[in-house]
Amino acid sequence: MERDVMEYDVLIVGAGPAGLSAAIRLKQLAQAKGQELGVCVLEKGAEVGSHIFSGAVLDPKALQELFPDWQALGAPLNTPVNKDTFVVLGEEKAWDMPEWALPPLMGNHGNYIISLGEVCRWLAGQAEALGVEIYTGFSAQSPSYDEHGRMVGVITGDMGLDKQGEPTANYTPGIEIRAKYTLVAEGTRGSLTKQLEARYGLRAASSPAKYGIGFKEVWRVKPELHQKGLIEHTLGWPLDANTGGGGFIYHHGENLVSVGYVVHLDYRNPYLSPFDVFQTYKTHPKLKALLQDGKRLSYGARAISEGGVQSLPEMAFPGGALLGCSAGLVNVPKIKGTHYAMKSGMLAAEAVFEAIAQGSPEVLTSYTQKLRESWVWQELYAVRNVKPYLSRWGTWAGTVLGGAEMWLANWNISLPWTLKHNYADHAMLAEASQSRQPVYAKPDGVLTFDKLSSVSL
Repeated sequence: MERDVMEYDVLIVGAGPAGLSAAIRLKQLAQAKGQELGVCVLEKGAEVGSHIFSGAVLDPKALQELFPDWQALGAPLNTPVNKDTFVVLGEEKAWDMPEWALPPLMGNHGNYIISLGEVCRWLAGQAEALGVEIYTGFSAQSPSYDEHGRMVGVITGDMGLDKQGEPTANYTPGIEIRAKYTLVAEGTRGSLTKQLEARYGLRAASSPAKYGIGFKEVWRVKPELHQKGLIEHTLGWPLDANTGGGGFIYHHGENLVSVGYVVHLDYRNPYLSPFDVFQTYKTHPKLKALLQDGKRLSYGARAISEGGVQSLPEMAFPGGALLGCSAGLVNVPKIKGTHYAMKSGMLAAEAVFEAIAQGSPEVLTSYTQKLRESWVWQELYAVRNVKPYLSRWGTWAGTVLGGAEMWLANWNISLPWTLKHNYADHAMLAEASQSRQPVYAKPDGVLTFDKLSSVSL
């Protein structure tokens, strides 16, 4: 089949924080050297930010490196964190953990509660001002390879197919976009990433990937209940002690509250419904008092990488690299990955720019080296055992062990072991015949909702 072909120096798949940061950094480097560099970003969403979903509390250190004058440029970081609490929930009660007990690595001083979609739209504007070409509404369906097996771009999805995948009268074949290097920043468990992992054996030396599923709703609450800048993370109810997960409550904007819950997908009970766990979470007296007279404005869910450094694949391959959540750069105890995504994009951009300048077609090993020498690796390595502790010994013992290790890391003491993940999430499920089926209350349409009404928001 003949396809139209477009050619660039660098192709980036995904207009999220990693991909846009890579594009911006590439153009900054090219401008500093007075060089022309063709950079293209493909985004499957109808507009930048439309497929972005996160809590989100942002550590601005990567943004500060990318744009030291980000405040003057109008970056939409409008709600600084002014109070940060950690709460243990029982079925009816809530206990605030004393601040002195929390490892400093868990702190959010200096961070901002943001809309990640808004931040990505702002980054896209900065990228386009530098000359980056961004094409929305185009998904990368498959990699394109040369005769040596090196990735040389992607082929976008065909348009005008019927439900059987057959061409209709409106059929338009996808185009091939070729580049010297392709940076993949499509998020967790992306289809392109899975193809590349299989072709190049990128996971051969790593522990099994681990995942969670995160839910979030944005509510407008009564003004007298809103505490702008407050963030709360919760542990405990409604999950049992052998099932990992926790919730968050972020106050931001004009009387807006983001309420969310993450369930680790290595749970054992096959009857457990993460969606219903989230809905049940909102019936706790603490949340009910906050939300019951409010209005739900939006809902979303997404997969979250939770494996840590043990589960990271080889991030560089012939012709490209994996960035951000495509690689799995997430701090599990802090539920944060945006600043790691941005920094990984910047480091990959530097590696690509150096390779193009040298005319080298070799694998971007300098990207992996740069990442391991950066604060990204330092922070992720410090919390590497938290997830294995939780998986092996449950919520309470795992939290104590993980917290103790994070305190040691704060004092520059690193334990001499890295616990591996022995099993993929699905292998942890027990037999249905040995499991108890939870009873979830029927949604009331006021505080709790069903899936259909949620996805239709």
